[in-house]
Amino acid sequence: MLIITTRVALLCGSALSFMGGLLAGSAPLRGRAGLELVVPTLDYRLAGEFWGIADPVLALKVHAITGGTPAYRREFVRDDAPASPDDFDGWVLRTVLNPASPLFREARYLLADEPDLRDVGLYHSVLAAIAEGNSTRGRIASYIGRKSGDLAHPLNVLQDCGLVVREPDAFRENRSTFRIVEPLITFYHAVMRPAWSDLEHTRDASRLWQRSQRRFAGSVLGPHFEEVCRRWTRYFAAEEMLGGIPIRVETGTVNDPAARTTHQLDAVVFGLVDEGPEPVIAIGEAKWNEVMGVAHLERLRHIRDLLKAQGRTGAARARLLCFSGAGFTDGLTQLAGPHSGVALIGPAELYAGSSV
Repeated sequence: MLIITTRVALLCGSALSFMGGLLAGSAPLRGRAGLELVVPTLDYRLAGEFWGIADPVLALKVHAITGGTPAYRREFVRDDAPASPDDFDGWVLRTVLNPASPLFREARYLLADEPDLRDVGLYHSVLAAIAEGNSTRGRIASYIGRKSGDLAHPLNVLQDCGLVVREPDAFRENRSTFRIVEPLITFYHAVMRPAWSDLEHTRDASRLWQRSQRRFAGSVLGPHFEEVCRRWTRYFAAEEMLGGIPIRVETGTVNDPAARTTHQLDAVVFGLVDEGPEPVIAIGEAKWNEVMGVAHLERLRHIRDLLKAQGRTGAARARLLCFSGAGFTDGLTQLAGPHSGVALIGPAELYAGSSV
């Protein structure tokens, strides 16, 4: 009788830099690994379904705070989900802003759990700078009072930990921006950290929460909405709407020599081709808390003309995408349509096809 005994070791953890090091080129376990599986968080659509939220605006707001981490609903808030849009403020107060809730300190613990973060204060400062809208290395350095060269290491470590991602500019090879990956960290630095002492010692955080509404909308919801719009364009938008198969969706900076300024695009969509340079098949602008009108469309048309003048492949036929969380004027609605080359996308469209 031949008896074969197999020993299997299963290693798992949430510290990406540490877990990645276990299977690095020189690590003892490198040649013994049978499977390396990175489990991502739920995307915004799956997260809405997981939380059982039917209203798309409410689903976006919740996702802007908790992201797609399943444990935040089950273990951290014990299945407490906002019952309706009117319950959102109450839900924030009894969960993420409640000192008795495990979610209250989670953003601070996410950094503490990473073994490669030596100077935690420095990393918190870098994250705070990004959360405040300082997305380039120079602006981050200016915000925290450091030299730009001093940030190479902390930014690299934050990227290795999966807390920050570096995103290239669609039109400038030498320019890139940094974005916080974990929504809860953005919420903490934008809303909670400035009032941390008060939040720890107050029994009623409702007044602090009301005073933070502008910061929440501008520093949390706005950037998060833009990222969700880019993700929708890349993975869920119909090819007919975009005029092709999207292969890349990035932010972009467009020079305007005549006006001596630059224009920012929230979405630049590059299409898939068999050969040659990737064409620009669509450009878009996203506004969370602003009703979009004809002026927004004219701005996109102007930028499209600039791209055409620069000789960008496909720019002359690029579709124009308007994303808004607050709606669109009648004038803009009349100009949009299947054959107009103009598409209007709101929260309902972002969740169309999902159970939300």
